Amino acid sequence: MGMACSENSVLKAVSGEAGYVLEDVPHLTDYIPDLPTCPNPLQFNPAYSVVKQYFVNSDDTVTQKIVVHKSSPRGIHFRRAGPRQKVYFEPDEVHACIVTCGGLCPGLNTVIREIVCGLYNMYGVNRILGIDGGYRGFYARNTITLTPKVVNDIHKRGGTIIGTSRGGHDTSKIVDSIQDRGINQVYIIGGDGTQKGAAVIYEEIKRRGLKVAVAGIPKTIDNDIPVIDRSFGFDTAVEEAQRAINAAHVEAGSIENGVGVVKLMGRFSGFIAMYATLASRDVDCCLIPESPFYLEGKGGLFEYIERRLKENGHMVIVMAEGAGQDLLSESLQSMNLKDASGNKLLQDVGLWMSQRIKDHFALQTKMVLNLKYIDPTYMIRAIPGNASDNVYCTLLAQSAVHGAMAGYTGFTVGPVNGRHAYIPFYRVTEKTNQVVITDRMWARLLASTNQPSFGTTPKDVTEVMKEEEPQAPLLDGDSCNEDKILTKDIPSMS
Repeated sequence: MGMACSENSVLKAVSGEAGYVLEDVPHLTDYIPDLPTCPNPLQFNPAYSVVKQYFVNSDDTVTQKIVVHKSSPRGIHFRRAGPRQKVYFEPDEVHACIVTCGGLCPGLNTVIREIVCGLYNMYGVNRILGIDGGYRGFYARNTITLTPKVVNDIHKRGGTIIGTSRGGHDTSKIVDSIQDRGINQVYIIGGDGTQKGAAVIYEEIKRRGLKVAVAGIPKTIDNDIPVIDRSFGFDTAVEEAQRAINAAHVEAGSIENGVGVVKLMGRFSGFIAMYATLASRDVDCCLIPESPFYLEGKGGLFEYIERRLKENGHMVIVMAEGAGQDLLSESLQSMNLKDASGNKLLQDVGLWMSQRIKDHFALQTKMVLNLKYIDPTYMIRAIPGNASDNVYCTLLAQSAVHGAMAGYTGFTVGPVNGRHAYIPFYRVTEKTNQVVITDRMWARLLASTNQPSFGTTPKDVTEVMKEEEPQAPLLDGDSCNEDKILTKDIPSMS
């Protein structure tokens, strides 16, 4: 296949026949020519002796879309993750470091453990540091020596053993620290803000011409990172949310006109609330940031609550933390404040909503209401990953290790349609995944709860569909992660 390459500081693309586009990731040889290679030690590893094919083919790619029309172009692809036949680091020369940034998420310790064990057991690397306390730990804290013995049992604990923080990103100081310590592999675990920081670190390392591989592992409990099928910790969060929803259901069902309100994570994306609602089947109303709603008047939330209480005698409401923020006009004075990561500080919509519901029924109706409010946010964030997430974290960590050893840099790793791939940083930071309220998954939820669509009008649906209209004749939303990704235009390939 004839291919033409184009590259700049943002995009490294390979185009081929029939509309094939590979959005490739940087490689150390892009700016350090004639780097020596050595055979991959995995071929001598007893654990891999039964593997039919040790290594990923150099031209293996993963397609972003797996359901297409007969006449569709082949579309965007990403480089397949996995071990390569040649590596660009001798095991003895590797000095790796791991840093975790942002909020806690189930599975963080598992990722740390598997990076350490993967480097040590698969490649014979024995110099691995943990950067204490996020990005600022590069220049303001001591490091933590990580060995398989140190990390052996950490996957059974929540949180992160190397600490985390928000903010603290000083590119020059961080790269100075990397250079001074002789670090040549950097593994960065964090959300979109952290990955943006990782991209800047990569650019500075490239500018200085350092042989340092920068690999990102995307982390967000909200599942709002684009391109990848899901983020680690999401399955655990949905599972743990069931306990809070069940408690709210028991409380509401045990008293006359009982209402249970549960607030879950989801600043701008309502995936946890939506999937927890679908999994529970005890929820009567789910409120998410993507679906507007109003409180009073015909078709409003209060009218629906009154109707459900008359029909069933109790109800459960699940809401994402970002839902209804526009309705908190009374507290606008703090709406523009941001945390150290640059995220907008949100009002506690759960408490506010609970109070509004109680006030409405106390003043406007003769119905006596018994409301219980549950916020399990920090309980969910702090638990260890479940079995599914632990397996997933292992695959993410090992894919990142294989990529760094093979000389790839400036990439993040994740599954695309079930196959792990190396994805350029900009693709996971350019936008946020959101629930698409015109897709089938949201329709399934409405069918489960029997709630109205509240403020969503036919005009709103038309506008959303216009935004989602694909540029190529592909079937949007029909991949393995169907119904959950809002896909927008990609940058120009020129």
